[in-house]
Order: sequence, then C-alpha cells, then structure tokens
Amino acid sequence: MTTLGVLADTHIPDRVTQLNPRVLEIFKQAEVNAILHAGDVSIPRVLDELGQVAPVHAVQGNRDIFYLRQLPLRIELTFEGVTLGMAHGHGTFSRYMVDKIQRAIQGRLVESYLTRMLQTFPDVSVIVFGHLHVPCNFLLDGKLIFNPGSTGYPWPRNAPGTVGLLYLEQGKAPQGEIITLG
Repeated sequence: MTTLGVLADTHIPDRVTQLNPRVLEIFKQAEVNAILHAGDVSIPRVLDELGQVAPVHAVQGNRDIFYLRQLPLRIELTFEGVTLGMAHGHGTFSRYMVDKIQRAIQGRLVESYLTRMLQTFPDVSVIVFGHLHVPCNFLLDGKLIFNPGSTGYPWPRNAPGTVGLLYLEQGKAPQGEIITLG
C-alpha cells in the first residue's frame, strides 16, 4: 500500500507566516511515501520543508506565479497501478478572473470546479485539487474527488486548517482521509 500526504493552499507568507508544524508530524507519523501539494505554495521553502519528509509532487496555483512559475499546471501520476490527476483548479488566468467575479456575485460555486476537474482528468481514478480551501473527499462519476482544504487559511475563515492522506493499493478502491490540524 502507498500512503500519500496531500495539502494545498499553504499561502506562505502571503496569508500565514509558516507551515503548521502538525503537517510534518502527521505526514511523518503516517510514513507517507510521497507528498502532493495542489498549489498555492507561494514560496519554494515550503516544498523544501516537505521534501525532508518524502518526495514532493506539486502543481502551480494562482499564487505561484512569482516564485514557482516552473511548476506544472497539472500532472498525472500512478501509484500502485492507481492513476491520479492533480491541478490547483483555477484554470487559465482569464478563467480565474471570471471565477472571481462569479464568486463575488454568487458565492463559491463548487460544482463548476468539480466539472472542470472531471473534464481535465477524464481517465484517472483520483482527482486531487486545491483552490477552494474547502476539504472534499467523495466519489463522483466513479472517481475519488479529493481536496485537502487549506493548512492555514481555510474556508469558512473560522474553520480549522486541514490536510489529507490518500491510501492507494493495487486492485482496491482508493481511500482518502481529511485530518483537522486544530
């Protein structure tokens, strides 16, 4: 079995000053084989810290255009024969701006992000994304939809930070777990 640590929307230092130390503790205790960061890392130091625990795979979020522009916008990975697609979820810059306007008028439209992720990754078993700052862990159209939420800047703002673990095993359905940081 492969255990993956999953986080997104760390926003260091633009929203919080440092990575919550519980993140590293949780990933070490779970003995993760790799760590997935679904974007809005903000600065390379975060990836270096995570890399001390396990190999890191990261994608570019809308806040990563300054220091982490080299990160891919989306990636597909395979662990234990299970295919996984990961993107931040914001899409192109113009799509991001349209989403911001829609969110200001109508609130967070989770369904539109889910549709976008399903269209982006039609042939995977697990879809990992960030951007919403809201944890998600459910099956949709036969795929595990997984958003770990945000470690330090969750939505709603009074909610605790969260991270996730993914459990992948050859021939078994992928399982996700959301962990509250407190």
